[in-house]
Amino acid sequence: MKVVLISTYDLGHQPFGLASPAAWLRQAGHEVSCIDLALDKLPEEPIRTAEWVAFHLPMHTATRLAIPVIGRVKGLNPKARLCAYGLYAPLNEPYLRSLGIDTIIGAEFESVLAALPDTGGSFVPLDRLHFATPQRQSLPPLARYAHLHLNGARKTVGYTETTRGCKHLCRHCPVVPVYNGTFRVIQPDVVLNDIRQQVAAGAQHITFGDPDFWNGPTHGMRIVEQLHREFPSLTYDVTIKIEHLLQHRHLIAGLKQTGCLFVTSAVESVDDAVLEKLAKGHTRADFIEVARLFETEGLILAPTFIAFTPWTTPGSYRDLLATIAELNLIENVPPVQLALRLLIPAGSRLLELEDIQRQIGPFDDAALLYRWTHPDPAIDELAHKAFAIAAQRKSRRETFDRLWSLVSNHPLAEDPDRIARAAIPYLDEPWYC
Repeated sequence: MKVVLISTYDLGHQPFGLASPAAWLRQAGHEVSCIDLALDKLPEEPIRTAEWVAFHLPMHTATRLAIPVIGRVKGLNPKARLCAYGLYAPLNEPYLRSLGIDTIIGAEFESVLAALPDTGGSFVPLDRLHFATPQRQSLPPLARYAHLHLNGARKTVGYTETTRGCKHLCRHCPVVPVYNGTFRVIQPDVVLNDIRQQVAAGAQHITFGDPDFWNGPTHGMRIVEQLHREFPSLTYDVTIKIEHLLQHRHLIAGLKQTGCLFVTSAVESVDDAVLEKLAKGHTRADFIEVARLFETEGLILAPTFIAFTPWTTPGSYRDLLATIAELNLIENVPPVQLALRLLIPAGSRLLELEDIQRQIGPFDDAALLYRWTHPDPAIDELAHKAFAIAAQRKSRRETFDRLWSLVSNHPLAEDPDRIARAAIPYLDEPWYC
């Protein structure tokens, strides 16, 4: 059977969500074409001849971008079966079906997708799979994707995953409604083989895209230790919860020793009341302790935030910026992280909160979220101004200073010991939603 897999956006990475199911489908005897619309236009020929067209929907942005493409695909090939798979597929099932999607697959999607169900349906399998090594040969070359920048050097970046899902239940996270506190391991030999083929294709740095690399800390550390033995000059980055960084602080030095350049951590807020609302599992003090630990270990922390929530005040936003400055993290934070607004997707555990229920409107199918307004209109105006400043893509320091000027008339004192921007590694695709 002829199958086309489509990705619309994957944070600047060569899509694991196409490469992994492509391997399963080809092993089952199907003819597979992979299309990454983040880089290329939709080609007509493979769509016109396809029997199945499947859209990978791992996040909000990717799903929004897929919506008009679904209509174009239907126009080119009305007979093709249409499928949506990934986190945002089951979360938005009614709307996707109204667009013509026949089959919905969430969570561990490879085995169901490879079977190509004869009838449309909804599947959210949480089976423990034995994964196949992703097949990337039909995707654009790594050199066309996001790069790592450090000290004036520009490195080609590969991407893989060691686990899926998450054992935590943070209220705002879209992983939670699908995985509900479970996570699944990808076998080490599969992960290492995937990295080996990407190194052969030119990768000099690897991003591990797990929701949390230390959901299984022993599993993750064994992989990077083996990786470092085989490729001593290869660097990498991971995402780890503040809670886990404290719980497994004895492993932080091991990250640095095996080539980790930076750790992304979803701090979200420095307001303990907000952190409790979000069920993040850490406190303001925990974040500060982790920042100090990283400073001691000489490892870069890349915190991310949800700057604007229904509980944000001018004082709390000013406190967020001041805390970032005090911790010498201005250059570590992509400007967009200081302007993001809380998203409330379908199935969100935020809906458990009475104050959220009072502030949201009806679910907006096309926007894929519940719209909300702040009780104080001045905060919504502040959020609008902050996003406009961040969108100008000025330097991190210049952007930070302009954001600070929105909430304070007093300039921040310069830290004479602050790390130079060039010494902070970063990927040139900074979005996280």
